[in-house]
Amino acid sequence: MTKIAILGANGRLGRVVARAFIDAGYDVRAITRSGKVPAELKGATAAAGDALDRGALIRATQGVDIIFNGLNPIYTDWGKCLPMAENVMAACRANGTLHLFPGTVYNYGSPMPAVITEDTPFHPTTEKGRIRCAMEDIFRREADAGRVRTIILRAGDFFGGTGSGSWFDLVVAAKMNKGIYTAPGPVDLVHEWAYLPDFAKAFVGLAGNLGKLGAYEALNFPGHAVTDLEIKAAAEKALGRSLKMTSMPWWVLRAGSPFVAMWREIVSMSYLRFEPHQLASARLEGIIGAIPHTPLDRAVAEALEDIGITTVNGVAKAA
Repeated sequence: MTKIAILGANGRLGRVVARAFIDAGYDVRAITRSGKVPAELKGATAAAGDALDRGALIRATQGVDIIFNGLNPIYTDWGKCLPMAENVMAACRANGTLHLFPGTVYNYGSPMPAVITEDTPFHPTTEKGRIRCAMEDIFRREADAGRVRTIILRAGDFFGGTGSGSWFDLVVAAKMNKGIYTAPGPVDLVHEWAYLPDFAKAFVGLAGNLGKLGAYEALNFPGHAVTDLEIKAAAEKALGRSLKMTSMPWWVLRAGSPFVAMWREIVSMSYLRFEPHQLASARLEGIIGAIPHTPLDRAVAEALEDIGITTVNGVAKAA
């Protein structure tokens, strides 16, 4: 049985990816700082490992075949990203493991290409974009040197899964229980979203088709390239009632950004909410077969349930 270690198993992405690999029959090791496995990851083995402690991370990942790198520091603490990337590469080298990594669209900067393919060049215009490019440079160098094989799957904004921290739950759905849909940008602007259960299944597909992949691959995951009008319609269908459309008060964040670190970081990435973009892939389907794609109405309904908003056909999973 193939063994995979999930780094960041307490995070929203890590939990969903771990669950997908458990369901696919993999031997899953959930790596967290505390060594405790989230309750929803029944079937996984717990292990403690701090990604900023190279020795501990190497020990925590001994004996696995694959490391899924779901590490993601909070927005105001991205100084940890490069040290973590170096430590993950050290763990992969020490244990001879494959590295799976979720990429972002931050690498492309502003203005955003309307359609992003696997051949679209990077042009980072923010610190976070430059950090993501530097991380991928580290991974590519290790692959080119024949030391660590890396497979990247690039996605847009996440929605779905339990927990907090995505644009969907913090902004879009934050006031839905009060009958309000909050649009982070122009309501008719196409924005790339990734429904996490679909994204996780795509990683399982890649892990099962490694013979079709090289030493370093960066593939796109075409998720839901939709507008706020479309998400609002799906939410209204799920809730069985209409929602009032309102806009995110960007002027408040801009005014307060000199004083509030998180607001400053969010404002620095605000172009993503005002420039249309979507991901396209010329290769993913040929590697894994049909790309996992939950219909928007169902994906939105399930994502609302995940964050505790009761829909007409379900009962909220969280308070």
